[in-house]
Amino acid sequence: MDGPLTFVLNGERETISGISPDTTLLTFLRRHKRLTGTKEGCAEGDCGACTVLAGELTDDGSILYRPINSCIQFLPMVHGKSVVTVEALAGPDGQLHPAQQAIVDHHGSQCGFCTPGFVMSLYALGLDGQARSRQEITDALAGNLCRCTGYGPLITAAQDMASATRPQWDLKRQAREQELLEDMARDAGVEYRAGNAICFTPSTGDELAEIYAAHPDATLVAGATDVGLWVTKQHRILKKIIYLGRVRDLQSVQAVNGRLRIGATATYSDATAVIVRNWPDFGELIRRIGAAQVRSAGTIGGNIANGSPIGDTPPALIALGATLVLRCAESRREIPLADDPTQLRCYKISKRFDQDISALCGCFNIGVGEGKVSEARIAFGGMAGIPKRASHVEQFLAGKAWSQETITAALPVFEQDFIPLTDMRASAAYRMSAAKNLLRRYFIERSKAGTGTRLAGESAQLQELTA
Repeated sequence: MDGPLTFVLNGERETISGISPDTTLLTFLRRHKRLTGTKEGCAEGDCGACTVLAGELTDDGSILYRPINSCIQFLPMVHGKSVVTVEALAGPDGQLHPAQQAIVDHHGSQCGFCTPGFVMSLYALGLDGQARSRQEITDALAGNLCRCTGYGPLITAAQDMASATRPQWDLKRQAREQELLEDMARDAGVEYRAGNAICFTPSTGDELAEIYAAHPDATLVAGATDVGLWVTKQHRILKKIIYLGRVRDLQSVQAVNGRLRIGATATYSDATAVIVRNWPDFGELIRRIGAAQVRSAGTIGGNIANGSPIGDTPPALIALGATLVLRCAESRREIPLADDPTQLRCYKISKRFDQDISALCGCFNIGVGEGKVSEARIAFGGMAGIPKRASHVEQFLAGKAWSQETITAALPVFEQDFIPLTDMRASAAYRMSAAKNLLRRYFIERSKAGTGTRLAGESAQLQELTA
């Protein structure tokens, strides 16, 4: 039905009409609400100056808050949710929230432009009142960039904040938000119109199928971590949007008949815990996709659907023998992307460890029985126009002895599988050399446990996540 967009903003119900649906949340906050504490730095989800919290009701009735980049989130994406900005944190008499006070106490701000984003990331980290390891803190702050202070004081502030008691005024605002969200939960999806633009927000897969069949020219938006940049960087005007984030039956992550089913709109954050339990290496790869703000919004389905040659999850999913289930109206079909793997390894090569696009992503799943290769699944991103299996290398390895000699002999076969691209991230020669070396690394890790091929931070994180 036609209607306005409604959400909770800093504890108060907000109703929106007449504003184009491709307006970003950041633009709305700054220009329409004059909440200018939230800053625009990069306008592409990298710097974190625009960080706010988005909250939605969970099945047990509580609110799950996650940090997001408001610069690349469209207004319909917060329909039925709560949004918390830095202006909501201080007390009624100007008392600072512990997340703010800790930064003051430890001199964690200089020019101050990035500070509101850091405050919101620290606030999100401290909501459950649990003490955090240094690794968890650095992961939480990886999506916030500072050019003048240095991160030491901010990490210390996060450690200090863990011992603080959450203020009553903050708890009171959250209780108010919960009441409003419970009321909004009864609201149906809307067809939001502004001028000649429209956004559909279906709530079930059947509604989505019907709407998309009627509007095949619409832009599908889930996390907007790519599509958001069409607007902020390419200045496209999106006249017809279908927002997928309210389709509940596409959000689930569940084990069914011994297999893992991931809904197309499940975010990286939604899927991480169960993936880590089954495949720690895949979980480690996801930890390096964007930052917390990106993983809170970005979806695994979107990472596949956008067809990027350097998408990070498709190589892992290909190596796992994953299958895509596609739907058009009432018809469905499956496309294979094996048994559940026990020897999956995922490697991401990038200039920065955190929050960087892959120059190369390689995923290996090679079965070995009685000293011979029984099956090999090897997939790469960044080596071809789309994520692709190294089929010639796989065929070469099959049935051969699992040995250094076999690995060495297999390396030239990569050149039958790939003609790598050259771009700003790496040359073709570098990519080919790195791909070959990753097969060597995989063999070393499989054959000689404890050889120290992994970063200390990776190992520590895997131990924490799998404990």
